Amino acid sequence: MSIAVITGSSGLIGSEATRFFHEKGLDIIGIDNNMRKYFFGQDGDTSWNRKDLEKKLKHYAHKEIDIRNKDKIRQIFKRSGKNISVVIHCAAQPSHDWAAREPATDFGINALGTLNVLEATRKYSSRAVFIFTSTNKVYGDTPNNLPLIEKETRWEVESNHPFAKYGIDESMSIDQSKHSIFGASKVAADILVQEYGRYFGLKTVAFRGGCLTGPAHSGAELHGFLAYLVKCAVTGKPYTIYGYKGKQVRDNIHSFDLITAFWSFFQNPRYGEVYNIGGSRHSHGSLLEAIEFIQNALGKKIDYTLSDRARSGDHIWWISDVRKFQSHYPEWKYKYDISKILNEIIDFAKDRF
Repeated sequence: MSIAVITGSSGLIGSEATRFFHEKGLDIIGIDNNMRKYFFGQDGDTSWNRKDLEKKLKHYAHKEIDIRNKDKIRQIFKRSGKNISVVIHCAAQPSHDWAAREPATDFGINALGTLNVLEATRKYSSRAVFIFTSTNKVYGDTPNNLPLIEKETRWEVESNHPFAKYGIDESMSIDQSKHSIFGASKVAADILVQEYGRYFGLKTVAFRGGCLTGPAHSGAELHGFLAYLVKCAVTGKPYTIYGYKGKQVRDNIHSFDLITAFWSFFQNPRYGEVYNIGGSRHSHGSLLEAIEFIQNALGKKIDYTLSDRARSGDHIWWISDVRKFQSHYPEWKYKYDISKILNEIIDFAKDRF
């Protein structure tokens, strides 16, 4: 019996991982206590996704456990021990703005929760592959210091800059920048994941994600902008763009493409590894460009307003350079680009809302 332990199993990445690894023949222990509803209210509620997993997946066992509860996490790992072949740690508090409301809660979940899962893995399942969903916010607002040029619908980096062609690579410093409280707690978790690989010899990896998206996202105003933007478009709810004239650029990676990257690493793991992962130049766009695409697809206008107030520590321009990961795992390929991502989210939202 081979088991995958997946934290945040009802969320976007956790549920995609659950379905994918279940299809590959692994038994799944899903850990999720729907904290997203606590963070974001009804918009963030993931219970619909949990019910779908429990209904459709024969070898899925759900555990409603808070990852801050060290003893309960330890019990799960102690019970399954060496049968656990992979740990996919997706549970997190994911919002810049929310983290500032309750810094201790944010740090407890993102940093101490990660430590609990790592330590349980080390003690009881040390042969398991440990995959962590980190974030590009570990770089803080350093990307905003790049030489950026304002264009009609987006910001772009100067064409002669080293990051212009492929995006930002792992050489960017994580120091001397404003991370937001959320970014700081994810830095702590990211470094812990690396150390458990380098110091203790666990097979660990931190995937520093760009904009992770897909139809399973319970998008809310403070997190999950593409899914929430589409929801607002479908339901007629007003949408607010915070800062940068709506020209901020994000590289968007579908949750399926991220999970196939996880699978590639699981098949041939390394120790204490770090990868920037996102849509790269293959799949990216600005907020204004996303709005135009959605309006054309739905045949109606989105009720949106522009706020001059940017979110603290937010990026003006982010595109991930994924060449390091591709050099280690050349078999990995994208299935989705930005238009395919948006069309799928739109079709899903029309049915759901």
